[in-house]
Amino acid sequence: MEVMEKGWQQVEEQVERLLSGQGSEVTVCDVGLEQSKPATLRKTVSYIVCAVIFNEKEEVLMVQEAKPDCYKQWYLPAGRVEVGESLEEALRREVKEEAGFDCEPITLLLIQEQGPQWIRFNFLAKVTGGRLKSVSAADQESLQAYWWDRQSVLPLRGQDILRLIDCGLKYRRDPWHPVTLPVDMSCRHVVQRLVLVFTNAKEQIWVLLIKDPVLHLPTAAAVKTHAVTWAANMVVQEALPSAYYDQDVNTLGIFSLQHNGRQHGKTDGVCFNTLVALVPDHVQRNEDGEKVERTGTGQPPPVENPRYVWHEVQKQTLKEKLLEKTKNTSILPMDSMY
Repeated sequence: MEVMEKGWQQVEEQVERLLSGQGSEVTVCDVGLEQSKPATLRKTVSYIVCAVIFNEKEEVLMVQEAKPDCYKQWYLPAGRVEVGESLEEALRREVKEEAGFDCEPITLLLIQEQGPQWIRFNFLAKVTGGRLKSVSAADQESLQAYWWDRQSVLPLRGQDILRLIDCGLKYRRDPWHPVTLPVDMSCRHVVQRLVLVFTNAKEQIWVLLIKDPVLHLPTAAAVKTHAVTWAANMVVQEALPSAYYDQDVNTLGIFSLQHNGRQHGKTDGVCFNTLVALVPDHVQRNEDGEKVERTGTGQPPPVENPRYVWHEVQKQTLKEKLLEKTKNTSILPMDSMY
C-alpha cells in the first residue's frame, strides 16, 4: 500500500505539471503500439500549421493563393510542416513566405485532426517585423497578402477558416484557456496521454492509472483508421470492457502537447496530454428498445483488467483544478473531423 501511495504522489506531481502546460517524457506506450507506425513526415503523418493574426483594427491577415486548384482565392497563412521543423518554426516560415511578415506565436487556438495522418495546429500569432507582401512580390507561395476587415466580400478558398477567425477574436478579447504552446520534447509516435477521470455528484474524482512497471498515466498510440482521440476509447475498452458501452468517453481538451521533429522518423511524433472524462450514459434501452433510466452508483465502473486501478484524488488543490476543468473545459480544444 505504501508503494502504491508513493507511486500516486509521483503521478500527482506529473498531473500538476501537465495542468500547468508543461510536458513529461514519454517512456512507454501502453496501448495500440502494435497497430501504430512510428510518425514519419510525408509518409505516415502530415502536420499543417495555420496562423490567425490580427492588426490593431482587428482586421485579419489573409493571403491570396497561387496554387492552380485554388488560384486567386483567399485563405489564412497555412502550410505543411517540413522535415526537421518544429511546429513553431513551420508557422514562422509559412507566414514569412506567404504574407511577408515575421511573426511569433501567442498560443494554440484549436487542434483539428483526421487521425494521425492529418493534424492541423491552428495558432494565434502576432506580427514582429517584415512588410505586407504586395502583388509585385507574387511567387509560387502566394500572390499577395491583405488585411481583411471580415465584412467586405472576399472569395475564400474554404469556409472552415471563419470558425478559426472567430476563435482567434474570442481569445484575443477574453482568453478562455491558458496560453498553450508546443513543449520541445521528442516522441516517436502520435500518442494520447490520458488524465482519465470519473466524477460524481459529491465532487469526488478518480483517475485511471496503470500499475506496471510503476504507477503511471495510460499512454495510447493513435491508429490510422481512427481519430487520434480514439486512443482513449482503446484504453477504456481494455480496462473496463463490460462497462464500455454504458459510458461516454469524452476527450475534453489538451493540457499540453509535446513535439520535437528534428530527427526525421524518430522524433516526428506528438504527445497530446489530454483530459478525458468517463461519463455514465444513464439512458439505456431494454429488450423492446424502450428507454430505461439507469441510476448510477456514484462510483467509477469496476476495473476488470489487473493492469489498471482507479485512484481517488485526495489533494484538495489538484481535485479542485481537475473538477473545474471537467466543468468548463477551459483547456485547448481538439476537434476530430472524422
